[in-house]
Amino acid sequence: MARGITESDVHTAADEIVAAGERPTVERIRTHLGTGSPNTVTRWLETWWQGLGQRLHAQQARLSLPEAPDAVAALAGDLWRLALESASDNAHKAVAADRIVLQEAQAALQAERKAFAVEASSLRSDVEAAAHAERVATAQAAELKRLTIQLEGQLTELAQQRDATLARAADAESARQAAERRLQDLQDAGQSERETLTNHVRAIEDRAHAEVDRARQESKEFKGLLAALKKERASSEKSHLRAVEQGNAKAAEASRQAEIQRARADALEDQLARLRDLPAALEATLRRSTSPLKPRKSGTKKAARRSGNPPKVTADNK
Repeated sequence: MARGITESDVHTAADEIVAAGERPTVERIRTHLGTGSPNTVTRWLETWWQGLGQRLHAQQARLSLPEAPDAVAALAGDLWRLALESASDNAHKAVAADRIVLQEAQAALQAERKAFAVEASSLRSDVEAAAHAERVATAQAAELKRLTIQLEGQLTELAQQRDATLARAADAESARQAAERRLQDLQDAGQSERETLTNHVRAIEDRAHAEVDRARQESKEFKGLLAALKKERASSEKSHLRAVEQGNAKAAEASRQAEIQRARADALEDQLARLRDLPAALEATLRRSTSPLKPRKSGTKKAARRSGNPPKVTADNK
């Protein structure tokens, strides 16, 4: 609501509007003043209409002509009465219109009041929410303060760790530079060693080429020797085959002789079986085995061999 509008301001604005040839209304006065609430302007406008008659009579008294003729004074009075009646009608019409405007303004004001009530309710809710948010914010602020203190401690610790890390980084940089110098030395040594190794490899390649040439020559010689060995081997194989054939023949002959000896052995076994029944004869033979009789026994064995019969077994033969 606008502040500072007085009754004099409204009356002056109404006079200026009338002087401009227009009927003073609430909206025109507010527009002329540029401010003011409808209720205030309506209240002071009613006082302006109430004092309009007195001001007109005072104006008539100021404009009266004391020395004028009666007919002119009567005519002027009639004109003034007509002007007053017209002004009164216009004033009543303006008041009626202003009342309509005032009623509309009051209806709008009631709507605004309802809107203000709704807005106030919403604002109260907002205030309550703001109070709750403030309490939450206070708790969060306390928590943030605690976290800030904790973070400050962590920052201090991190600063110490950073200093230690920077020191380690400086040591690492020194070690890296030393390693780079060592690497450069190793690269130089490696380059020298590569050159030496290259020369050595070239010498080895030259020797290898010479060895290859010599190996080729020896290969030719070995090929000739291999051909001679193959011929010798073929001849040896032929001799071996002949020896094998002879050995097979000898083996067959030996097998035949073995069969003969086996047959003889069987015959001897039979004779030995018959001789086991003659113990008494053997005892007698043993008693007669004296020195003068030995040559006769030899002759008997030889005669037995010549006859093809096996000799009798005696104690001497055992």
